[in-house]
Amino acid sequence: MDIIPLSYPLSQAGESFAGKGIAIAMGHFDGVHRGHQNVIKQAVAHARKSGLLSAVLTFSPHPKEVLGHGDQYYRCLTPMQSKMKRFEELGVDVVFVMKFDHTFAALTPAQFVSDVLVPLGVKHAVVGFDFTFGSKGSGNAEMLRELGGSDFTIDIVEPLFENGKKVSSTYTRESLEKGDLAMARTLLGRPYEVVGTVVHGDGRGRTIGFPTANLDLLAPYVSPSLGVYAITAWVDGKSYGGVLNHGMKPTFNKSEIVPVMEAHLFDFDEDIYGMEMTVQFQYFIRPEKKFGSVTELIAQIAADSDRARALLTEL
Repeated sequence: MDIIPLSYPLSQAGESFAGKGIAIAMGHFDGVHRGHQNVIKQAVAHARKSGLLSAVLTFSPHPKEVLGHGDQYYRCLTPMQSKMKRFEELGVDVVFVMKFDHTFAALTPAQFVSDVLVPLGVKHAVVGFDFTFGSKGSGNAEMLRELGGSDFTIDIVEPLFENGKKVSSTYTRESLEKGDLAMARTLLGRPYEVVGTVVHGDGRGRTIGFPTANLDLLAPYVSPSLGVYAITAWVDGKSYGGVLNHGMKPTFNKSEIVPVMEAHLFDFDEDIYGMEMTVQFQYFIRPEKKFGSVTELIAQIAADSDRARALLTEL
């Protein structure tokens, strides 16, 4: 899979695909949830049927970060690195990452088509029913169909629903923030995951018999609700079961400004400082709480570990 950074106006790097013909899925795709997957799969299927390259056009940073429409958009479900992994799994040939800045944001819908899609060689476009484009989101999916004219065709993908609500990035965020991992998994089509670098913590876990890997996250992820989770972790290409605390460590009265993630991996005792770890949140075990003594905390961690081991055998 090729990854091509773009900025407006397009350079020759972007226009070099024009002669090949492209079926393209367009969107920010935060989470690459099941609704997004439907859009991308449809573009890939059309490309294979028609002898075109399959492509995704996405944007960085999130448009609402640039335009200032809400702090929640500074926290993501899938940073760009994770999105690329998902796109490749879906069979995409090329990903165009358009720099979203004020110049690009000022394009009219007609300019977006004539100055971006046509030069890229788009022959077919696939978008979600709520796709908007152009200055202030003034273009919608039906307008894209009209502007495409004889240059390209378009498919508009209808929404998916779960429990009567539209499958969306917002629904996924809300599910994670209230600890509903089961719903988040249903919406994403996979467990929620974060990626971080293992860093030194205060070392207290090892002294009480439960060494932990502290994670410095690689991106400002959507934060799951505070508490204890059964996890699957990947380090250096190997997977391990474990238990993770996401919280403020209230038992030790540390004045944490932001929650921290500490993972205890089962049957594991290696030096992994500085290494990248991927954590999948499999089950929510309990909310975080303050204990009256370290002895009580140790007993609870042991119980949490037993519970996590039992839950992970069900995967």
